[in-house]
Amino acid sequence: MAKNLVIVESPAKAKTIEKFLGKDFKVESSYGHISDLPSKELGVDVDGDFDPKYEVSSDKKAVVKKLKDLAKKAEMVWLASDEDREGEAIAWHLAESLGLVKEKTKRIVFHEITKAAIQKAVENPRQIDYDLVDAQQARRVLDRIVGYELSPVLWRKVKGGLSAGRVQSVSVRLIVEREKEINEFKAEASYRIDAEFSNEEGQSFKAKLPKSIKTKAEALKFLEQNANTTFKVSDLEKKPAKKSPSAPFTTSTLQQEASRKLYFSVSKTMTMAQRLYEAGLITYMRTDSVNLSNEAKQGAAKEIIDAYGKEYAKERNYKGKSKGAQEAHEAIRPTNFAVHTAGLDYDQTRLYELIWKRAIASQMSEAKLERTNVKINAASHKQTFTANGEVITFDGFLKVYLEGTDDEDLEQQEGMLPAMKIGETLLNNNITATERYTRAPYRFTEASLVKKLEELGIGRPSTYAPTISTIQNRNYVEKGTVEGVERNYTQLVLESGNVKDNLLTEKVGSDKGKLVPTDIGIIVTNFLVNHFQSILDYSFTANVEDQFDDIADGKADWKDVMKAFYKDFHPRVIDVQENAERESGERILGEDPKTGKRVSVRLGKFGPMVQMGMSDDEEGPTYASLSPDQQLGSITFEEAMDLFQLPKNLGTFEDLEVAVNNGRFGPYVKFGEAYVSLPKGTDPLTVELDDAIVLIKEKQKADAPIYTYKDLPVQKGKGRFGPFIKWNNMFINVNKKYDWDNLSDDDIVELIEVKIQKEIDKVIHNWEDEGIRVEKARWGRFNILQGKVKIELPKTTDAPALTLEDVKAILEKNAPKKKAAKKKPAAKKKTAAKKKTTAKKTTAKKK
Repeated sequence: MAKNLVIVESPAKAKTIEKFLGKDFKVESSYGHISDLPSKELGVDVDGDFDPKYEVSSDKKAVVKKLKDLAKKAEMVWLASDEDREGEAIAWHLAESLGLVKEKTKRIVFHEITKAAIQKAVENPRQIDYDLVDAQQARRVLDRIVGYELSPVLWRKVKGGLSAGRVQSVSVRLIVEREKEINEFKAEASYRIDAEFSNEEGQSFKAKLPKSIKTKAEALKFLEQNANTTFKVSDLEKKPAKKSPSAPFTTSTLQQEASRKLYFSVSKTMTMAQRLYEAGLITYMRTDSVNLSNEAKQGAAKEIIDAYGKEYAKERNYKGKSKGAQEAHEAIRPTNFAVHTAGLDYDQTRLYELIWKRAIASQMSEAKLERTNVKINAASHKQTFTANGEVITFDGFLKVYLEGTDDEDLEQQEGMLPAMKIGETLLNNNITATERYTRAPYRFTEASLVKKLEELGIGRPSTYAPTISTIQNRNYVEKGTVEGVERNYTQLVLESGNVKDNLLTEKVGSDKGKLVPTDIGIIVTNFLVNHFQSILDYSFTANVEDQFDDIADGKADWKDVMKAFYKDFHPRVIDVQENAERESGERILGEDPKTGKRVSVRLGKFGPMVQMGMSDDEEGPTYASLSPDQQLGSITFEEAMDLFQLPKNLGTFEDLEVAVNNGRFGPYVKFGEAYVSLPKGTDPLTVELDDAIVLIKEKQKADAPIYTYKDLPVQKGKGRFGPFIKWNNMFINVNKKYDWDNLSDDDIVELIEVKIQKEIDKVIHNWEDEGIRVEKARWGRFNILQGKVKIELPKTTDAPALTLEDVKAILEKNAPKKKAAKKKPAAKKKTAAKKKTTAKKTTAKKK
């Protein structure tokens, strides 16, 4: 047995570190956090001293037992989790749960997984930093209290199954408010004037009028003024300029740039970066520091001088702008600048190269430019055209890297202007007056939302990715799918003394890939802003982050912070729970002209819907679901009335009825018992029988058997994980080894037989008489199956060693609890009984 036990969070990290330590060290993984607050109760003593009740997660009990056994045999235990607050909390939970003795425990930290960094960490151990632990506890406990107390309010006042979170709800608010700005925005038109001139040598260049012209009549008049006039260079200025490189990456700038240049989502960027870090290729990826160590700067300088020459190298130090910058002490950079590419999979390699280029460029000379500004006057009026150009005289850092931008209005980079002199006469080739509309604010992308959160001081490097994933998973926000709509605009062109009036079209309003709030996201946000203004306040949320930083620095007591927050928060929750009106986002659209019944839209039990009539009407109201691309806040009366025409019977085909309708996942055609989705953007009311038959035949063709194996049909299709064949209710992925469009009979048989063998191989236990199986699952985990019950076991489980009794005990423990039958109270007492129950529940939560 090795004398030293090193514990890290991930198996990949353990594997890399083990290479750098000798035979006296054994490296094991805790697989992340081993302890957390309980999932089915508040787990915080809000009536006392805010002590959290931690418990070892059920899927980590085997891991804890194994680590405990190893720790007992080791002479020294080294806690080597990440160097941020989460990592410190993991180290603390390990020390507590494993019962580690202080004298036999050392805490080590490093921000890169290299041999030198690991050895340096081992030579400089420290004790657990309890200020960092308390800062993590404060965040975890505060977020638990907010979520645990606000969510039941949303269940009662908005819709069941909803949840709220401190940072997530504020993030959704940003997106909802941006959407409101877009909806209220009124575009104003004006005319942008562009011109093309040629100098005396016939070289052409572009110029513009700095100020737009308001109306078409004024634009036409201006062009006519320029029809028969002369133009001269009135001023020409040349001046040198410099462009400096950006700082190396922090978490947020990496997420933004990977989105702009690699089209990665925020969570994908962090997953790829985590793998690069664990492979020892980059420094720690959760950081808001822009510093580089002296060793890093020296390594970068050597590479720059070797590759480009001494004049390209310039040592630089950067200062971070983010509030309360803490966590890691270095920016994200390669651990070894001599390694130019990762040599891993495609996406990891691209991200590594982006990090390498940004870090290298940060230590390079500035680019030198020469900027030329030209002013051009006309003889017939006092307006001045301007032309700007720039020439790179020394490329400097631009040889390696240029930062992207989120500005969608950014014009192309200015190029070089031809040689000119003051007083030179210019020939006008053409002048255009193009109708341009003011633009509404842009919807957030994942990356621009991260930028905004950082600007406001909301969240920290470790929170951006999970926050953005959470608000999408909860269906408060979704990625837009609209490509844009066409809009006409006018362009007046003056050429050869004549003005032409052209009508052109452009696409506007694209939300593809942007973050768009859903109806439920808008309703929940409005409710929370109305009743919990302080929690949803941007400065309050940023101030809480500052308090966490103070706790981490040892300047504040975390329990005092919790008490001060809860003192005002809890009474507000009780007040809203008892007195607030229910929120459904209802809008009254008008009256049905035939019946005079009121038509409104609101959130119903199954989602957004339109309602005709009132609940106290003799016949009762009628309902229709909104389609996925319609929203409560923007649907018109006409669009709402159209929904009552669905379902619409189209006729019959092959002796079966054909109808078109709107469903939860969009519009569809129903053919007998089969459902065929309509193409995206299709209005179901415009679909006729012939259109439906075409779609039905396509579906029949796609579903038709391509082969018969053991008297059962084989079908082929494409799903979210790629092409597959289906046989005997078994889906079999078809990889790139096979020609998908031309699968042979032998290919099909091989695919099915390999899959059957895999199904046999994954069964670890099969107790047929009991109807119980234990099987291997994805990602190294295991499943217990009994009828429709499926229980997932962690990959740390010793599945082959499980007995039938063990498995039955697990099934019994995870079986849903049967609710005791309740006596129905008398009708008059129903409300009172309900209120009494609510009061009891609140007390129970507090305890």
